Amino acid sequence: MKKLSLLVLMLLPFLGFAQTLSLNDGWTFSQADKETWYKAEVPGSVQRDLIRHKVLPDPFYGTNEKLIQWVEDENWDFKKSFTVTAEQLAHDNAVIFFEGLDTQADVFLNGSRILRSENMFVGHKVSVKNLLKEGENSLYIRFYSPVQSLMPARLTAGYDYPAGNDHRDEKLSIYNRKAPYHFGWDWGIRIVQMGIWKPVSLTFYDNARIDDFYVKQTKVTKEKAEIENIIEIYSNKETSAMLSVSAFDGKTEVQSQSKNVELKKGKNTFSVPFTINNPKRWMPTGWGEQILYDFTAKITTDNQEIAQKSEKIGLRSVRLVQEADEHGKSFYFEVNGIPLFAKGANYIPGEIFTTQQTSDYYEKLFDNMEAANMNFVRVWGGGIYENEEFYRQADERGIVVWQDFIFGCVPYPSDNDFLQNVKNEVVYNIKRLRNHASLAFWCGNNEVEEGLQHWGWDKQYSAEIYNNWLKGYDKTFRELIPDLVNEFDGTRSYIHGSPYDSNWGNPETFASSDVHDWGLWYGHLPFEGMADRLPRFASEFGFQSFPEMKVIRSFAPEDQWSLESDVMKVHQKASTGNSLIKKYMDMYYHEPKNFADFVYIGLVMQGNGMEESVEAMRRGRDYCMGALYWQINDDWPVVSWSSIDYYGNWKAQHYRMRDVFAPLALGVKFQDNQLNYYTMSDYLNDMNNLQLTVQVVDFNKGVVKQLKEKVNAKANASNIVKTFNVAEVVSESDKANTMIRAWLSDSKGNKISTKDYFFYWPNKLNLPQTDVKTSVKYADGKYTVTLTSARLAKDVFVEIPIMGAQFTDNFIDLLPGEKKVIEITSPELKAAARTPITVKHIRETY
Repeated sequence: MKKLSLLVLMLLPFLGFAQTLSLNDGWTFSQADKETWYKAEVPGSVQRDLIRHKVLPDPFYGTNEKLIQWVEDENWDFKKSFTVTAEQLAHDNAVIFFEGLDTQADVFLNGSRILRSENMFVGHKVSVKNLLKEGENSLYIRFYSPVQSLMPARLTAGYDYPAGNDHRDEKLSIYNRKAPYHFGWDWGIRIVQMGIWKPVSLTFYDNARIDDFYVKQTKVTKEKAEIENIIEIYSNKETSAMLSVSAFDGKTEVQSQSKNVELKKGKNTFSVPFTINNPKRWMPTGWGEQILYDFTAKITTDNQEIAQKSEKIGLRSVRLVQEADEHGKSFYFEVNGIPLFAKGANYIPGEIFTTQQTSDYYEKLFDNMEAANMNFVRVWGGGIYENEEFYRQADERGIVVWQDFIFGCVPYPSDNDFLQNVKNEVVYNIKRLRNHASLAFWCGNNEVEEGLQHWGWDKQYSAEIYNNWLKGYDKTFRELIPDLVNEFDGTRSYIHGSPYDSNWGNPETFASSDVHDWGLWYGHLPFEGMADRLPRFASEFGFQSFPEMKVIRSFAPEDQWSLESDVMKVHQKASTGNSLIKKYMDMYYHEPKNFADFVYIGLVMQGNGMEESVEAMRRGRDYCMGALYWQINDDWPVVSWSSIDYYGNWKAQHYRMRDVFAPLALGVKFQDNQLNYYTMSDYLNDMNNLQLTVQVVDFNKGVVKQLKEKVNAKANASNIVKTFNVAEVVSESDKANTMIRAWLSDSKGNKISTKDYFFYWPNKLNLPQTDVKTSVKYADGKYTVTLTSARLAKDVFVEIPIMGAQFTDNFIDLLPGEKKVIEITSPELKAAARTPITVKHIRETY
């Protein structure tokens, strides 16, 4: 079989098919005008390779960040040679494809400059047949400092832009079309990279190639899917050809159409429409299957197939619904005609060294989304247009994607050259991503208009500068980009920016837009205050915590374990972050005994406080139809708003999000001395004949009262299903010693969702002193931990010194006499090693 496959591959060039060579291997790099050359990994970056070669220290450790900044001010050269055969040169054409160069660069091949790059987000295809030669060929790339190369722009502008997240005095990030987060952020390390950040390949072909295949879904209903297949072909000559498009459902062809076309030399665009009857529609997770059809476009000349391109397509309709109502204007997403409550998070690039995001990384990321019952993710505008694997995972798992264009938190230039650069970027990425079923929506930017209207820039700059920014905003985000979205997509909604028409300091604006509600955190609003200011759609909100101690140990020696130490300051990028964590902790918790306890309580506080906010939003549908918290992940080990730290450890928040985002979750609201229990369902069918069990639990005695009620959960809705007068359940004097545990179960007694309710935060509870007893069963890859306690142990945290270990549960309330079993899994766990496990609960911290 291997010999046969090899024979087929050898024959492919002579059967009219293209032959593609990877040019990723064999690169070396050097600081410009220096003699020392190092082996380069491609895809990669200068800084990543310099760390690999130990020229730079680990930037994550201690205060090493400052030791690597010199690299961004230098130019860097990359070179490689490759061999071309006479047989390859016999092809009609050869195209070299640089999928991503970061960022300002000149590319030379055999003595000729073939490309000048000015945008990290644009791939480049260059015809090089006339430059190639038999035998050895040479490629050379000079990457220019993204700081020094654009310094003249700053000098001639005469002022610095208000780019507060650009962690250098001279603000150059706004002139660069590269990942803004490379320049720093309020959770981000600054590593302004250069290099070949995406693959490089060389393709030899004859006659023609298919450059783009857009399966445009003009209308999709239960009865039929109307498709316009748009195929972009580059032909080396004028010729007649047959263009065919087919769609397969598995192995069964469901539709095909062919047409004779006349190819002119150069670029050609053709449309092949057809209809698929009774389509199997792609559905978001929890609503049905993620059906993906195989669409293929082929070109045939003289009865010989010369090119083809395939796409996996989920047929669905999706739109943003903004309609006037009695409150203001709605803001929600509708998939296949059904309103979707968006449960999810904002996603930042998972690595500061972007090319370390492997397919395994994306698989784990989406595993974590699925495990937390998410159906929605926002790709935030300060990072990158994500790699193909991100959207493929979203397609296959039914995670709906909100896509920002990559602009964030600062006004941008709007001169003709800059806008042409932006245009190239927008067209390239729309065409690259538009076939993905998961991609629901385009958003112009993150918080640019918010900054223009509410961050005081009009007071800091002259009227002329400020008015130019306003005009530039309109040119970019209200004219250029929406026109391009309409032209090159034509099926998805677009808004000029997020938040769309609101400001967190003015809750009266919440009734008509998505909201970034930073009343919690920056506005010092208490957690419980979030329920009184529900938005139509929360596209950002969050609360910080430190990562757990095993992560802190990875970057800080013990003498730096304090809020004001040099190392902790470097790993806390929000200017008031540590003081705000402490302020909230003083509001809700007893003062911890030590730094480790402070870190632990901060994790618990973030988790429980954010659960309160998210649950209020979910209870508040149909008025509120989305809760996308800030943020799911980190790009280095840092204090941040994430629910999963850089090493893949779930914080308390991720467990709480898992529970409150459950497809059918139980919620509770205490109001007017009543406990109102809600069912919050995403299921498309009613769930009837459920049982609600409510237990009154004394912290010392255990269960003292139990109530049971039959309830029904309405489909795709949130509803009060039972109200209890608290006075009939627990006396006022017992509230500090009592909790309420409630759960939903089905007709077979299987628990669906559990909800614990405490009347006060921990500093007003009489939590008992207790010892949590543990027993552990050790096996390779899995430890099974059994926990018991004679009295309530609140927010029990089980810790193991292995990064990324997975827990079936953690940060739990352990009731008197209850037995809780938690499984810990990791390939690093060995039965013989008996890796130590520690357990902590709130009462032990004071």
